[in-house]
Amino acid sequence: MFREAGIKIDSVASSIATKSGLAMIEALIDGERRGRVLADLAKGTMRSKIPDLSMALEGRFGDHHALMCRLHLDHIGHLEEMIAALDAQVEAMMAPFQPQRDLLTTVPGIGPLAAAAVISEIGANVREYFPDAAHLASWTGICPGNHESAGKRYSGQRRHGNQHLQPVLVESAWAAVRHDGYLKSLYHRHVMKWGGYRSRAAKKKAIIVVAHALIVIIWHILATGRPYDELGADFFTRRLDPDRETRRLIAKLEALGHTVSLQPAA
Repeated sequence: MFREAGIKIDSVASSIATKSGLAMIEALIDGERRGRVLADLAKGTMRSKIPDLSMALEGRFGDHHALMCRLHLDHIGHLEEMIAALDAQVEAMMAPFQPQRDLLTTVPGIGPLAAAAVISEIGANVREYFPDAAHLASWTGICPGNHESAGKRYSGQRRHGNQHLQPVLVESAWAAVRHDGYLKSLYHRHVMKWGGYRSRAAKKKAIIVVAHALIVIIWHILATGRPYDELGADFFTRRLDPDRETRRLIAKLEALGHTVSLQPAA
């Protein structure tokens, strides 16, 4: 609609759904057409873009565009009211489960809304329906399939599982790997195992591993009533056997044609 009217505010501002952008749109609806006057409604850091905004707001915005903008803004306002009403209802229904919700938010990547979604799908008394974490992961569908024949294991597809909980876990996993700690290290370990960060498939497979780790963590938190225990970013490094790792690295260097001589550290 704005493009049709020659208004190119989105080419200057990162979003028109800001206080500055909405103020300019309201002024356009009210009949103001002068680009400089509209641009002067910018607030904060956007004021540094006033010259560009002045040119972007010059166009052919007419009464028809004003009517359509008004209808769109009213519709957005109505949707926001509905979302607020639903959020209030969710908060009221989650009140009895606030302790469990607070425990889940101790996990990196899981916020109050994600915690509410998890509890609404699996309940707060997790042992009542899932005797262990493996059963919960299988029911959720966040675990690899088991395809084995004649003693050989083949790649298995994940089962469909709970289609409401899966996207919550995956989104939480993406948030979790932005924080230093065990989950980020787990993600990095599997990305490198399956092809590195240039491989989109490797990153997708690795994030499912993190999502699986999250559902296991969730089961243990709800089953024990204890908050998340951060294992640390160096968890996998600490587990290495120094002698075994030394032999592995020496063998790798020798396979590349090097002669290795070890000297004790000073």
